[in-house]
Amino acid sequence: MFVWQGCILKIELADFHKTEALGGELAVLVDVGGLVFLQGDLGTGKTTLCRGLLRSLGYLGAVKSPTFTLIEPYLIGDRAVIHFDLYRLGHPEELNYLGVEEYFETTSLCVIEWPERGYGFLPQQDLVVSLAYKNSLERTALITSFSSKGARVLQQLETFQERIN
Repeated sequence: MFVWQGCILKIELADFHKTEALGGELAVLVDVGGLVFLQGDLGTGKTTLCRGLLRSLGYLGAVKSPTFTLIEPYLIGDRAVIHFDLYRLGHPEELNYLGVEEYFETTSLCVIEWPERGYGFLPQQDLVVSLAYKNSLERTALITSFSSKGARVLQQLETFQERIN
Protein backbone atom coordinates (compact mmCIF):
# COMPACT_ATOMS: atom_id res chain seq x y z
CA MET A 1 0.00 0.00 0.00
CA PHE A 2 1.36 3.42 -0.98
CA VAL A 3 1.49 5.91 1.90
CA TRP A 4 0.74 9.47 0.85
CA GLN A 5 1.69 11.13 4.13
CA GLY A 6 4.33 13.76 3.42
CA CYS A 7 3.68 13.63 -0.32
CA ILE A 8 3.27 16.78 -2.37
CA LEU A 9 0.80 17.52 -5.13
CA LYS A 10 1.48 20.47 -7.44
CA ILE A 11 -1.48 22.27 -9.02
CA GLU A 12 -1.26 25.16 -11.48
CA LEU A 13 -3.94 27.82 -10.95
CA ALA A 14 -4.54 30.03 -14.01
CA ASP A 15 -6.39 32.81 -12.14
CA PHE A 16 -8.21 33.65 -8.92
CA HIS A 17 -11.28 31.70 -10.09
CA LYS A 18 -9.16 28.54 -10.14
CA THR A 19 -7.83 29.38 -6.68
CA GLU A 20 -11.41 29.69 -5.42
CA ALA A 21 -12.23 26.40 -7.16
CA LEU A 22 -9.40 24.69 -5.28
CA GLY A 23 -10.84 26.04 -2.03
CA GLY A 24 -14.24 24.66 -3.02
CA GLU A 25 -12.72 21.28 -3.72
CA LEU A 26 -11.02 21.26 -0.32
CA ALA A 27 -14.34 22.09 1.37
CA VAL A 28 -15.81 18.91 -0.07
CA LEU A 29 -12.79 16.69 0.59
CA VAL A 30 -11.51 17.73 4.03
CA ASP A 31 -13.42 15.97 6.78
CA VAL A 32 -14.87 17.70 9.81
CA GLY A 33 -12.19 18.40 12.35
CA GLY A 34 -9.65 19.00 9.58
CA LEU A 35 -6.78 21.45 9.91
CA VAL A 36 -5.43 23.18 6.80
CA PHE A 37 -2.47 25.56 6.84
CA LEU A 38 -2.26 28.20 4.10
CA GLN A 39 1.18 29.59 3.32
CA GLY A 40 2.40 32.13 0.81
CA ASP A 41 3.48 35.71 0.37
CA LEU A 42 1.04 38.59 0.72
CA GLY A 43 -1.43 38.55 -2.15
CA THR A 44 -0.85 34.99 -3.33
CA GLY A 45 -4.47 33.99 -2.74
CA LYS A 46 -4.74 32.50 0.75
CA THR A 47 -7.95 34.38 1.54
CA THR A 48 -9.23 33.76 -2.00
CA LEU A 49 -8.82 30.03 -1.44
CA CYS A 50 -10.66 30.29 1.88
CA ARG A 51 -13.44 32.28 0.17
CA GLY A 52 -13.86 29.47 -2.35
CA LEU A 53 -14.01 26.95 0.47
CA LEU A 54 -16.74 28.92 2.25
CA ARG A 55 -18.73 29.58 -0.94
CA SER A 56 -18.68 25.87 -1.75
CA LEU A 57 -20.30 25.19 1.62
CA GLY A 58 -23.03 27.75 0.91
CA TYR A 59 -21.75 30.86 2.71
CA LEU A 60 -22.94 33.97 0.83
CA GLY A 61 -21.61 36.80 3.00
CA ALA A 62 -18.39 38.77 2.68
CA VAL A 63 -15.19 36.82 3.26
CA LYS A 64 -12.21 38.88 4.24
CA SER A 65 -8.97 37.99 5.86
CA PRO A 66 -9.26 38.26 9.66
CA THR A 67 -5.93 40.09 9.81
CA PHE A 68 -6.99 42.35 12.68
CA THR A 69 -9.44 40.07 14.48
CA LEU A 70 -7.16 37.00 14.01
CA ILE A 71 -10.14 34.61 14.09
CA GLU A 72 -13.34 34.60 12.04
CA PRO A 73 -15.82 31.78 12.74
CA TYR A 74 -18.43 30.83 10.13
CA LEU A 75 -21.42 28.60 10.83
CA ILE A 76 -22.88 27.20 7.62
CA GLY A 77 -25.77 24.88 8.31
CA ASP A 78 -24.41 22.33 10.76
CA ARG A 79 -20.79 22.86 9.68
CA ALA A 80 -18.38 25.28 11.32
CA VAL A 81 -15.35 26.74 9.58
CA ILE A 82 -12.85 28.75 11.59
CA HIS A 83 -10.62 31.07 9.55
CA PHE A 84 -7.46 32.22 11.31
CA ASP A 85 -4.98 34.83 10.11
CA LEU A 86 -1.91 34.91 12.34
CA TYR A 87 -0.02 37.56 10.35
CA ARG A 88 -0.23 40.14 13.15
CA LEU A 89 0.48 37.70 15.96
CA GLY A 90 3.37 39.12 17.97
CA HIS A 91 4.47 35.85 19.53
CA PRO A 92 3.16 32.28 19.23
CA GLU A 93 2.34 32.20 22.97
CA GLU A 94 -0.40 34.77 22.35
CA LEU A 95 -2.50 31.90 20.98
CA ASN A 96 -2.89 30.67 24.58
CA TYR A 97 -4.59 33.95 25.54
CA LEU A 98 -6.93 33.81 22.56
CA GLY A 99 -8.34 30.43 23.61
CA VAL A 100 -7.81 28.88 20.19
CA GLU A 101 -7.43 25.36 21.55
CA GLU A 102 -11.22 25.12 21.91
CA TYR A 103 -11.55 25.39 18.12
CA PHE A 104 -9.15 22.49 17.57
CA GLU A 105 -11.05 20.24 20.00
CA THR A 106 -14.26 20.40 17.96
CA THR A 107 -15.46 19.14 14.63
CA SER A 108 -14.77 22.53 13.04
CA LEU A 109 -12.75 22.77 9.86
CA CYS A 110 -9.90 25.13 10.73
CA VAL A 111 -8.05 27.07 8.04
CA ILE A 112 -4.98 29.01 9.18
CA GLU A 113 -3.17 31.70 7.21
CA TRP A 114 0.42 32.42 8.31
CA PRO A 115 0.64 29.28 10.51
CA GLU A 116 4.39 29.75 10.94
CA ARG A 117 3.57 32.64 13.32
CA GLY A 118 1.98 30.11 15.69
CA TYR A 119 4.77 27.54 15.51
CA GLY A 120 4.86 25.32 18.58
CA PHE A 121 1.35 26.27 19.68
CA LEU A 122 -0.73 24.76 16.88
CA PRO A 123 -1.77 21.12 16.55
CA GLN A 124 -0.54 18.87 13.74
CA GLN A 125 -2.01 19.95 10.43
CA ASP A 126 -3.62 17.61 7.92
CA LEU A 127 -2.59 19.63 4.88
CA VAL A 128 -0.37 22.57 3.99
CA VAL A 129 -1.32 24.53 0.89
CA SER A 130 1.60 26.71 -0.20
CA LEU A 131 0.67 29.31 -2.79
CA ALA A 132 3.31 31.04 -4.91
CA TYR A 133 3.26 33.60 -7.69
CA LYS A 134 3.88 32.23 -11.15
CA ASN A 135 3.13 35.61 -12.75
CA SER A 136 0.66 38.45 -12.11
CA LEU A 137 -2.38 36.19 -12.64
CA GLU A 138 -1.23 32.61 -12.21
CA ARG A 139 -0.34 30.80 -9.01
CA THR A 140 1.19 27.47 -8.16
CA ALA A 141 -0.24 25.49 -5.25
CA LEU A 142 1.93 22.88 -3.55
CA ILE A 143 -0.23 20.74 -1.29
CA THR A 144 1.50 18.54 1.27
CA SER A 145 -0.18 15.90 3.44
CA PHE A 146 0.74 15.44 7.09
CA SER A 147 -1.88 12.91 8.22
CA SER A 148 -3.89 10.02 6.88
CA LYS A 149 -6.80 12.46 6.45
CA GLY A 150 -4.55 14.74 4.40
CA ALA A 151 -3.29 11.79 2.38
CA ARG A 152 -6.85 10.88 1.39
CA VAL A 153 -7.46 14.45 0.27
CA LEU A 154 -4.30 14.42 -1.87
CA GLN A 155 -5.37 11.22 -3.57
CA GLN A 156 -8.77 12.69 -4.39
CA LEU A 157 -7.24 15.96 -5.62
CA GLU A 158 -5.13 14.24 -8.25
CA THR A 159 -7.73 14.80 -10.97
CA PHE A 160 -8.53 18.38 -9.95
CA GLN A 161 -6.08 19.96 -12.42
CA GLU A 162 -7.73 18.14 -15.33
CA ARG A 163 -11.23 19.08 -14.19
CA ILE A 164 -10.60 22.83 -13.87
CA ASN A 165 -8.94 23.26 -17.26
